Amino acid sequence: MNGPSYHYLQVQEHLERLKLAQAVNVLDRVAEAATQGQWSYVEFLGKLLEEEIAVRQERRLVVKQRLAHFPWVKTVDQFDFAFQPGVDEKKIRDLATLRFVERADVVLLTGPPGVGKTHLAIGLGMEAIRAGYSVYFQTLSELADQVPRDRSDPKWAERLRVLSYPKLLIIDEVGYVPLDPTAAYFVFMLVCRRYEKGAMIWTSNKGFSEWASVFAGDEVLTAAILDRLLHHGTVVNIRGQSYRLREKTRAGTIVSQDRDSRDDKTMANMLRSVPNRSGEFQVAKNGEN
Repeated sequence: MNGPSYHYLQVQEHLERLKLAQAVNVLDRVAEAATQGQWSYVEFLGKLLEEEIAVRQERRLVVKQRLAHFPWVKTVDQFDFAFQPGVDEKKIRDLATLRFVERADVVLLTGPPGVGKTHLAIGLGMEAIRAGYSVYFQTLSELADQVPRDRSDPKWAERLRVLSYPKLLIIDEVGYVPLDPTAAYFVFMLVCRRYEKGAMIWTSNKGFSEWASVFAGDEVLTAAILDRLLHHGTVVNIRGQSYRLREKTRAGTIVSQDRDSRDDKTMANMLRSVPNRSGEFQVAKNGEN
């Protein structure tokens, strides 16, 4: 006994009632391809659903990008490793596998302004979003502006809870604006709450020996923050020229920058001085693992 015969408009109506908007949009094209290719019914249905899923995944990615609060969208593949030969591409590609996210580890990208620290941070964040992780991006100054002045304010605990939730938290531009003691203590509490529980990426234009000047001049608090960040941390120290000045340099309108390595020895000494608890942290500097 033959089943019911469906007309084209009926198929469209069923797809619309199931809210398969993309399937409706590509129905003609897929049906024509199925006829020409003599697809089986299963192949036709599979291709139609594949089109629907692809659009939904792209839409979901856009929503997650918006929720992440990225200032712009950059990818790891867009990073010009040839322009920054001091960056170990293998190390960055390894980070892009997101093992550090699963392990709740920390990545610290350091170097002078314009060398691509934020680009790499966002690129790794984009990889995490594509993999289905929750990501949140914020500059340190933006974070500080949102910290309640009174620790007893319920918004204090609420803000800590919100920033503790994402699987990956990105803190950008550490060093541009010094924090007051209240904001510095909030950052310490945030690092404590995320320590070994949630992955983080930090970018900074300052060497670690200068971080105390960012955190209200409190060397003890700064050492405690760095202790937790570096315990399971991978440091990528970028010493190259600014992307923003690249075109002017090529045009000969400005003198090329000298590579700045003045803080390398200080940073290495500080890394060695951080108490080693139960494991080792990795350091990638000037292309070294």
